[in-house]
Amino acid sequence: MTDPMTVNVLFVCFGNICRSPLAEFVFKDMVSKRGLSHRIYAESAGTSGFHNGDPVDRRSAEVMAKHGISCAGKKSRQVTLKDFIDFDYIIAMDNDNMECLAEMCPNPGSCTVKLLLDYAGGGIVDDPYFTLDFDKAYSDIERGCRGLLEEIEKKLVR
Repeated sequence: MTDPMTVNVLFVCFGNICRSPLAEFVFKDMVSKRGLSHRIYAESAGTSGFHNGDPVDRRSAEVMAKHGISCAGKKSRQVTLKDFIDFDYIIAMDNDNMECLAEMCPNPGSCTVKLLLDYAGGGIVDDPYFTLDFDKAYSDIERGCRGLLEEIEKKLVR
């Protein structure tokens, strides 16, 4: 992951079972369709270790499957200090995640830490674990990922 020609993106939510895996796999699908998988790497993690090792929430997996995206094999993991070195972008789903990341960050400014919807006009991605609106989460995440990918594409060394 330390190839200077590759941009590394980490999507973050609370438990890494709903929103951040949605973002990871939606983003990977967009990257693949643009022929940039060799230049852009994505992963996801949670600010909490509560779900470590758990698979993606069934409802998130189902909404991805409706759009032809698989998240097979994904297991939840917690954000580590090393992530702030390995990733160029750490992208949070909401303000609570941003606060946790700010508290964890060993070297502010070492990578870009922003909300996903900062790339789509602002706002947060509501947690479908509580709202039960996985389609809205998917839609919001897709908009944010599209904006993030456009931003990254402008910065890629050709």
